[in-house]
Amino acid sequence: MPDEQKPVSAAQVRELAEITVTTDSRDYLFAAAKQAQKQHDDYELIVDIDAHLQETRFWPEIIPFMDNDVLREAALQQLKSGIANPLLNSQPGMNFQAIEGRIPHQAGPREKVTNPDKPGAAFVEIMRRNMDFMGVDYQVIFPTALLNLGMNPMEDIELQMTRAYGRWLTEVVMPQDPRLIALLYLPLNSIEECERMVQVYGANPQVAGFTICSVRHKPVHHNQYMRLYRMIEETGKPLVFHAGPFWGDPSFAQLNRFISMHALSFVHYNLIHMTNWVINALPERFPKLKLVWIESGIAWIPFLMQRLDHEVLMRQSEAPGLKRMPSEYMQDMYYSSQPLERWDLKYTEATFEKIKADTQLLYASDWPHWDFDPPASITTLPFLIEQSKKNILGFNAAKLFNLPVKRVRPRAVDVMAARGPDRVS
Repeated sequence: MPDEQKPVSAAQVRELAEITVTTDSRDYLFAAAKQAQKQHDDYELIVDIDAHLQETRFWPEIIPFMDNDVLREAALQQLKSGIANPLLNSQPGMNFQAIEGRIPHQAGPREKVTNPDKPGAAFVEIMRRNMDFMGVDYQVIFPTALLNLGMNPMEDIELQMTRAYGRWLTEVVMPQDPRLIALLYLPLNSIEECERMVQVYGANPQVAGFTICSVRHKPVHHNQYMRLYRMIEETGKPLVFHAGPFWGDPSFAQLNRFISMHALSFVHYNLIHMTNWVINALPERFPKLKLVWIESGIAWIPFLMQRLDHEVLMRQSEAPGLKRMPSEYMQDMYYSSQPLERWDLKYTEATFEKIKADTQLLYASDWPHWDFDPPASITTLPFLIEQSKKNILGFNAAKLFNLPVKRVRPRAVDVMAARGPDRVS
């Protein structure tokens, strides 16, 4: 019989180990390292502008940075009683991001590290493993559990947690590895704190910009934020809108599956903030402020371009500050690639053209979330020329974040050999 129809012997079958929160990330990213070796190991620069690490494991390190004695003590007591995310407004029973047995990131990484007792060392080592095995030079790190803090009914908790997280990140974590950079979370419920953070961290070379977590009901065009936007514009660093899941929105309460909420929620909030930003002519007020929209995919962008252009042409009197069409302002903004919708490559190609992906699209993995994209998600697109792939994977980010175009990642063959020489084909 043909080779492909021959029965498989017991000697040829290898039982795969179950992937758990303790699995070494180098083992289940080994295939990504092989992709890196074949697809982009010779690229000068690869930047991942969106990666996460579930910070639950590191709450004991973060909480001491809280300067409110009452909230700090409450958080410590909640930790002692077994609450994984003290003070946060997350609902553990509604967390469905993990795909058990495959990508169980939601419970937090518990893999072994070489120096577990040194503050920040475990975080840095795990992130370095991720970078090396995906073939990434620099990685922008975002929080995970904090992304819904904008919906916390206790606004002082958002201020305290983001201040503590920002200090831990900049004082403990990032100094241990220059390949890690951050877009610091702005607690938009406290405008004074946002402005203070820009003053404190605006000149920090490892702080690439500032983030508004999109899951919130604050109108971003409100006058109270105008001085903040001017301050960020003057730093020359971008303002980022990072989307997120939030099943608690009344509109999403009608949805009965995580996948339904996930498909809509990540786009929903960025749609609203983008619409307010453009229609209220903030691109005209802050022409040098660079905007980035993260973790909404890209399929929504042509829809909103077409929709807003149509509306403005019909009712120009309601957008008197605009000097160009909404789509033109949107084409000057930056977008992350993940999750890259590519089921129909004709639509994907048309979207790339519409958003000017050659100069405006930034590669993002969103590692370690269940739908993460390795760099091969870009290199394997058949309609992209080689220069476009290099732009999206690194050069666009280098220009945006003022990064040196210089390889700092190890060779894929070396990281695979270090993990297990017998695995390198």
